[in-house]
Amino acid sequence: MLTKNNGLTALLRAHAGRVYSLSTASLVAMTCVYSCATLVKANPLNPNSDAAAFVEQQVNQQQTMSNTLADNMWHWAETRFEEQKSSQAMQDILIEHGFEVDVGVADMPTAFVARYRLGTASKHLSSASQVTGPVIAILAEMDALPGLSQGAVPHQSPIAGKAAGHACGHHLFGAGSLEAAIAVKNWLVLNKVKGEIRLYGTPAEEGGSGKVYMVRKGLFNDVDAVLHWHPGGQNTTQPMTTLANKTAKFRFYGIASHAAAAPERGRSALDAVEAMNYMVNMMREHVPSDTRIHYVITNGGVAPNIVPEFAEVYYYLRTPTASNLPELWERLEQTAQAAALGTQTKVDWEIMSGVWSTLPNATLAKVTFDAMQRFGGIEYSSNEQTFAEELRPTLNKRAINQVGNEQIIQPFTDKIYHATASTDVGDISWNVPTAGFVAATWVPGTAPHTWQAVAAGGMSIGHKGMHLASKTLALSAIRLFQQPALIEKAKIEWKTRVGNVKYQSQIGDRAPAITPK
Repeated sequence: MLTKNNGLTALLRAHAGRVYSLSTASLVAMTCVYSCATLVKANPLNPNSDAAAFVEQQVNQQQTMSNTLADNMWHWAETRFEEQKSSQAMQDILIEHGFEVDVGVADMPTAFVARYRLGTASKHLSSASQVTGPVIAILAEMDALPGLSQGAVPHQSPIAGKAAGHACGHHLFGAGSLEAAIAVKNWLVLNKVKGEIRLYGTPAEEGGSGKVYMVRKGLFNDVDAVLHWHPGGQNTTQPMTTLANKTAKFRFYGIASHAAAAPERGRSALDAVEAMNYMVNMMREHVPSDTRIHYVITNGGVAPNIVPEFAEVYYYLRTPTASNLPELWERLEQTAQAAALGTQTKVDWEIMSGVWSTLPNATLAKVTFDAMQRFGGIEYSSNEQTFAEELRPTLNKRAINQVGNEQIIQPFTDKIYHATASTDVGDISWNVPTAGFVAATWVPGTAPHTWQAVAAGGMSIGHKGMHLASKTLALSAIRLFQQPALIEKAKIEWKTRVGNVKYQSQIGDRAPAITPK
């Protein structure tokens, strides 16, 4: 079961292939009852097999639609808060499939919440109105990364005229989550199960903290459980935490002057940036070892013979718990103030984003593991295997030990994996029981934020991992609708892990950091 797709999966795919020839994505809602009749027989709520068969059939039906959506988003490669085409394409499909869509939520034009409700959904599952059903949310990201243009080929080949790329696979994240939400909606309709499935279109994960604004707006207050996934190089549902993160642009203002004829009249804003960076680099020795600090100079002046009157440096500071961030952040701000004082310049800064660490939930993670197991790993075609073999030499030595990881589901334990990345999913997880997982959309051994991730995400290897994620999300959500006791168990675990910690957004009351046009 753990190594490869079994005979049952192949049989189900054969059934799904016959059904697919009779319908299109635009007719899924109308043909659902008919097309699923061969798979869902006497008891459509049988937790052992029928739901998995239904999900397999549904995802197979939608593959052309979701592959096209993912490929379009890959080509558009829209960066944070600029995901107009990607967001609109997702909205159009959801409306076509009967979802109600609220657009521009939380003051972000590309953010949306899509809902499909059967019956009247309760605000809290444990309330007296439990019979009306739970609210299950699935997250869908959509933003690309600047500066990582790359073709869908196994060697480094930027696309001319293209400045960004989906090096974190959010095009697959968005399209795959949408695919899952439609499958769950069709299952609710077929089985007349009361409840609500939601898809949250969440922009600007890459440094924009889009989900934080949605949390701040209260858009998750009536949600019972949240599911999400992320592209990667393996298939794992291990409970995971991430680093809390805060970012800001530090802007220094000096006095311009001729750098040779009258340097004494100038005060260099670039000197201030370099002085700050020097102090921060010394500070690294005196912070907890699991702290991460990184920066990029975004403006260092315009010409060597002009003393720069303006300079800007963009900082990220990460640490395992949000409660430790304020003290570390204050020290970072003090280095900026000291740099300004020492260079006789002025400084201000703008908080760009801030996220909490992810709060793991083993109960929900086990649900996703059981679901992923039902479908097994991924098999490469001969062309995909050739692509992987050609790309693999460009990866680091650890990649050799990960050959074949796409075929297996990593074993599950309750041990928490501590990731060194950050995500705005963290803020959601401190407000609602949340679980995510990783599916192998990249050649195993590929790191995120690399051209290799862009390359695999733009071809069929990415598609296959996306569909495994879609099936895992859909079946996990269905299990929660089938077994509300799992949600209650997840909530108990969530309350225990939260303890006495009081959530407070790290971005304060600032508006989304959208660049004016």
